[in-house]
This record gives sequence, structure tokens and C-alpha cells, in this order.
Amino acid sequence: MKNNCITAIIFAIRGGKTMRAPYRYDYVGSFLRPAALKKARKDYEEGMLSAQALREVEDKCITDLVQKQKAAGYHFITDGEFRRTWWHMDFFWGLNGIEKATTKDGLHFHGETTRAESAKIVGKISGTNHPFVEDFKFVKQFEEEGVQVKQTIPAPTQLLAQLRLPEFASCNNAIYPNQEDLKNDIVKAYGEVINELYAAGCRNLQLDDCTWTLYADKNMWPTFQMSEEKLKAICEEGVELNNRVIAYRKDDMVINTHVCRGNFHSTYANVGPYDSIAPYLFAKEDVDAFYLEYDSERAGGFEPLKYVPDNKKVVLGLITSKTGELEDADAIIRRIHQAAQFHPLDKLYVSPQCGFASTEEGNILTEEQQWAKLALIKKIAQKVWKDC
Repeated sequence: MKNNCITAIIFAIRGGKTMRAPYRYDYVGSFLRPAALKKARKDYEEGMLSAQALREVEDKCITDLVQKQKAAGYHFITDGEFRRTWWHMDFFWGLNGIEKATTKDGLHFHGETTRAESAKIVGKISGTNHPFVEDFKFVKQFEEEGVQVKQTIPAPTQLLAQLRLPEFASCNNAIYPNQEDLKNDIVKAYGEVINELYAAGCRNLQLDDCTWTLYADKNMWPTFQMSEEKLKAICEEGVELNNRVIAYRKDDMVINTHVCRGNFHSTYANVGPYDSIAPYLFAKEDVDAFYLEYDSERAGGFEPLKYVPDNKKVVLGLITSKTGELEDADAIIRRIHQAAQFHPLDKLYVSPQCGFASTEEGNILTEEQQWAKLALIKKIAQKVWKDC
């Protein structure tokens, strides 16, 4: 640990160049939890382990993960979301004015249901002193020349959608009877978190967002009483909300977004192409890059990429994180060139379609298979692009 701290200090003194995510070969952010971490969290939940002891186990597991990320030749490191149980809920629970809530049922994925947990409003929302900032600082110490931290958080649209779920609507509406007031406080809270992360040294932020594919899935339209007109209104609201938050970005900070169709225990939540949402999300959201799920027929074709401005980057999630079977490299390379018909090749990148463990349960593959996937991604990128 001491040597890592010294390296980070030297890097800062030398004024190490800020890298801008993504890299040609990249990943979304979460990794399979090691057995020691799963045991420690279970012991903590059962009252057999203190919060401090749990954090010490997390620290060790994150330290080991970062070394593996570096050894794999990756240039952006994350904590694997090892301190979280969900990819999004833990961030929501860390905001002032929002608490963890138990629901009657979990979220329904294809053939499986998640833990029955949600978020509810208990007071005015703010983002000061968010615990993720301290979590970021721990990983920041491992930065060195050519290696920087990427911080992932759920998008503001994801929070708004969560708070609009009917089960806690009455208590949420009691505190925020006006939706504009709610959206204004969400924007302010995210701005506070972004400012604190920036002050801590964060220069690469990723907004994870599953709302878009939820609305694009026409199988879900009856549930939401969706129509073409309502879809347009929801998309315009989502772009506006996200862009108001993205406006907090400083000149030397990158804010990207990741969009997928759900990722829980190797299952998915939604199906459907990007066509209906592309004129809004791809054309109008002010992010620097889009990390997009493209590992199966559920995602549709590449044609919607024509809506992405040519100066923006697109990370093609062509490798699945849901199974351990390795893809055929030549087939993936062909798909990259197919995508290049709709977006410039020099603005394309490659990654898994999502993380390996969006929740603590993780997907159904081994750690060895996880790293083999990342080795394949690197190999593919080095064949396609000369700059990596």
C-alpha cells in the first residue's frame, strides 16, 4: 500500500496527463466479487462482522483487483463496484434524503427476480458528502502514468425513474408534490457529487443508464401505457435532465454514459433496438462517449449509430459478460467494420456489453473466464486499431 501511495504522489507532482475514457479496449466497470468478499458481506449482514472489518476486506479485494486490471493491460481502473450490492441502489441510498426500502417484489428479469429492494424519499434530496467520494479516493491512490480511475454512478434519469415507481409514490409525492422541484433537486444533488468527485481528482465519470432501453422495449409499452407521443415526451425529459447534470462537467473532465438492457445473474430485462430512442439519446445527450450493448440480437442493428455526432465516441459492447464462452475474434472484427458503416472507425471502441457483476450476485461465469474475455477484447482491439 505504501508503494502505491508513493507512486500516486509522484504521478501527481509530475502533473500526469489526464486520459480521456474510453480506451480502444475497455470495460464497463463491475467485476465478479471474490469469495472472501461475499463471505465478509454475509457475515456483516448477519451481525458477525463490524463495518470497519468489512471495509478492510473490501480494501484488500479492491487492491488485488486493481493489480489484476493493470496486469491485464487495461488503462482505466475501477473498484469493481466491490463496495456495492447493486450498480445503482447504493448510490441512491448514499444521497441525503433517500433511504433504502423493502418492496413487495423484486425486479423481474428474464426467468429471475431480484432482491426486493428500492429507494424512497424521506427528506429533501442533496448530494453533499456522498460516500462514493471516499470510495473513489481509495482507488485514486493506484493511479500511475498511463493508468487512471474511471468512476461509475447511475444516471440521474435512473434515479427519477426509480422514485416514480408506484409502491412509494405517496411518500415521495408528499415531500415533492411538484415534479419540477424533484428534478431540480436531483440535478443539484448530482452536481454536488460531481463537484466533490472532481475535487477528489476524478476526471472520468460514467453515467450508467437502463431507462432508455426500458422505454424502447415495445413489449413494455402496455405496462407504461406508452404511445409514440409519450415516448417522445419521456425521451425529451430524459435528455434534458441528464444534460443539466452533465453541464457540471469541467473542461478536463470526461462524462460518458453506458446503456444496456439489464444485467442480473446472466439474465436480461428488456429487448429491442435503439431505433426509437436514438434521435434523442444519441443525437442530443451531451456525453463524450456512449458505451452500448451489442452482444446479441436483442440490441438490433448498427444503423441507429448514424444519429451519433461524428466527433463522439461509441464503445461497442460486442463481447457478452453473461456467459464464459469466448466469442470468435474474426466475427467480432467483422461486426466492428459493419458498425463503421454508420460511425467513423476511428471513433469506435470495444468492450463487454455490461459489467460482470451489476449486482453482488454476479453473472454465471468464473473469474478465469472473466479475465479471458478481457484478454480477447484487448487482442481484438489491437488487430483493428494501430493506436493501441
